[in-house]
Amino acid sequence: MIDFVGKRYWYFAFSLLIILPGVIGLAFWGLPLSIDFQSGARIELQFPDAQPNQIQTTDIKESLASLGLDDSIVQLAPDNIVIIRSAHLDDGTRNLVVPKLEEAYGTVVVRSFDNVGPAVGAEVARNAAFAVAAAAVGILAYMTYAFWGVPHAIRYGVAAIVAMLHDVLVMIGVASIFGKFLGWEVDALYLTALLTVIGFSVHDTIVVFDRIRENQRVHRRAGFEAIVNHSIVQTLDRSINTQLTVVFTLLALALFGGVTIRHFVILMLIGLVSGTYSSIFNAAQLLVVWENGEIGKLFGRGKETTATVNS
Repeated sequence: MIDFVGKRYWYFAFSLLIILPGVIGLAFWGLPLSIDFQSGARIELQFPDAQPNQIQTTDIKESLASLGLDDSIVQLAPDNIVIIRSAHLDDGTRNLVVPKLEEAYGTVVVRSFDNVGPAVGAEVARNAAFAVAAAAVGILAYMTYAFWGVPHAIRYGVAAIVAMLHDVLVMIGVASIFGKFLGWEVDALYLTALLTVIGFSVHDTIVVFDRIRENQRVHRRAGFEAIVNHSIVQTLDRSINTQLTVVFTLLALALFGGVTIRHFVILMLIGLVSGTYSSIFNAAQLLVVWENGEIGKLFGRGKETTATVNS
């Protein structure tokens, strides 16, 4: 039998190694919030008369700067489509953008225009934070209730929340880094991906925890550490196979689904991989650390387990 539990601190160290760059990036750069969560404008334009490679982001930024939009973010998309994000626009400035760009590129088609005020953006941001917090509280309550017959039932809920926070930190850190170097933004689709990853992560954690509960009833004389390790081995194939079906689907969407959903799909893909890892190598291991009284000891040695479980 593979000894997963015995290497638990290696798994914790690897998680810290993955999370730390994102936390540092978040501290220095923050989250690149889109206009869904803060005030601002988003204009999607198409230039049907422009030649290939004629449109350059620097030229468009200079044109916008002449209108007083110095902080604009410009992104190019296929089919001569340009996405412009800037501060909140009044009607007068907005009506000057298209004529200004038509001087250089000919016909300009406005595909979409969104303008969000400060009050609306702040409310959406609050609701997003509340949604994540409500999910965490609901998961803790459900896990405690579902495992009420098991000794220290609340530990299962806390371990699931910690594993969930691991995935949240991974996704937030990735969003910060991608926002800095790739110009990606945190929008409503990002929140959808985050909540979906939380659901998948907790679901996978419940599968492992449920097997631990079953094995505690069957192998009453075995030590807790051995039971957890045996349960991980039993559920490993199921966890990996279940997640792989979703991963392959997301990979296909990332490659062939188009630019409009690519950011959403890639972030969800990263989150699902993180969720699978945290369910197997973090959540269950935390139960062992807690049972052995190793909380607060980075390299502490738990109680020896004398009984083993035969696979």
